[in-house]
Amino acid sequence: MLMLITGPTGKVGQTLIAKALADPRLPGLQIRALCHNRPIAVSSDRVSTVRGSIASREVVREAMRGVTHVVHLATCKETPDDIMDVTVKGLFWLLEEMRESRAARQFILVGGDAAVGHFHVAHAAPVTEATPHHAYPGCYALSKVLEEAMLAQYYLQYDLNGCCLRAPWIMEKDDFRYTLSFGEDVFGAPVWKDLVPANDAARYREDGTVPCLHDADGRPLKRNFVHVDDLVDAIIAAVDHPRARQQLFNIAMTRPIDYGEVADYLAATRGLKSVPIHSALHSNWLDNSKARFLLDWEPAYDMENLIEAAWSFERSSQDRRKVWYPG
Repeated sequence: MLMLITGPTGKVGQTLIAKALADPRLPGLQIRALCHNRPIAVSSDRVSTVRGSIASREVVREAMRGVTHVVHLATCKETPDDIMDVTVKGLFWLLEEMRESRAARQFILVGGDAAVGHFHVAHAAPVTEATPHHAYPGCYALSKVLEEAMLAQYYLQYDLNGCCLRAPWIMEKDDFRYTLSFGEDVFGAPVWKDLVPANDAARYREDGTVPCLHDADGRPLKRNFVHVDDLVDAIIAAVDHPRARQQLFNIAMTRPIDYGEVADYLAATRGLKSVPIHSALHSNWLDNSKARFLLDWEPAYDMENLIEAAWSFERSSQDRRKVWYPG
């Protein structure tokens, strides 16, 4: 088995390489990493590297030579100058090489809940794999819709064996703790310090106060997350799984994070205060039942595990926080 991984230097790619090489379900696995700007920090005779942009058909053709499985992680965020070349054209070249290859067996795309609106779009029921696409304003959400639509068309046009694992915000290490910071070190959005007076933000940062985000209905917002270990476990579970063929799966925590419950838990366990932050955003629930049923996959992380892991993580001096993409 020769697995091509795009986006191998990100948090998902690095975790996938380490876990896949050690997994007994993937004996003899060889990995080819398609790297653009950054080298992978892996030293193994089972891992090789191709350098170049996924927007180049020649680079993709070289990377796909002899590949049996593709795990496509490479993406862009809100970068209009790059997103069509990388996210759309790059996926197209991969799929074109996949359908023409005699060796290729399975294509796994990791998509995102931006394809169904994230917390920008109100849904009257849990978001399932049958929920219609609904991109919110911006090129990133549009690209997530186009990814899923393109892959689905390759099923219809060429009977390609693939699947899409749709993930929400992916957490690792102390990420979740820093999603709740009122300081400059905040990870992702919202940027809490910009939503309160500067003096208040400084005080909240100093004493560890956490935001309790409220939705458009005035209730604590429910937002979907997944831990990188759970997402990678789902990727590995999908490899050559007969029930994964041409399927879309929501890969998320079984219950979304409720900011009110987070505030209560941190108050009870760490004595931290919270402050309400009102918004026009919407609570949503990404239903992972299909993945649990068809793939026999189960996320290990719930709210308490996510908080405890983030607050207990001790970062070494060699492991400085690097945020390549803010969300």
